Amino acid sequence: MNLMGQFDCKADAKGRVTLPNSLKNQLMPVINQDFVIKRAVFQDCLELFPKSEFDVLMKQVRAKKNISRDYDLFFRKFTAGMKIDVKVDSETGRLQVPKNLIEFAGIKKEVALNCADDRIEIWDKEKYEAVLDESDAVYPDVAEKIFTENSGTVNEGGNG
Repeated sequence: MNLMGQFDCKADAKGRVTLPNSLKNQLMPVINQDFVIKRAVFQDCLELFPKSEFDVLMKQVRAKKNISRDYDLFFRKFTAGMKIDVKVDSETGRLQVPKNLIEFAGIKKEVALNCADDRIEIWDKEKYEAVLDESDAVYPDVAEKIFTENSGTVNEGGNG
């Protein structure tokens, strides 16, 4: 998958979120599959994966499996509250977010959906905007590090 874009939408009182048409269209190749929704590891948001993409991630997690308290702790927290049989209605683009996950992410009514390649982050809109604002100070340094470490030189002329 190569999901792209940021979308604003709303969650209703029952935790239902309707994906915008442009995002629903990106999901059409997998929309009839099950999806997995879980807590994010590094942020107070949720992650929605097509089941096929989540299976790839779980293969990576299982490759690190060992008998240790650290692995047990990680795996327990990684899978806490996870729902593995989420359906996205192919007609309406609506999905049901479980109440426990809505509470974890602090989602009220306004929702930001941020596509992150193989997953969709589901954020409370205010929290999402705050995280973007907080990252302003370090973003240029992180970007420079990523681009120079992964590809050697981004722009030989040095003009970004």
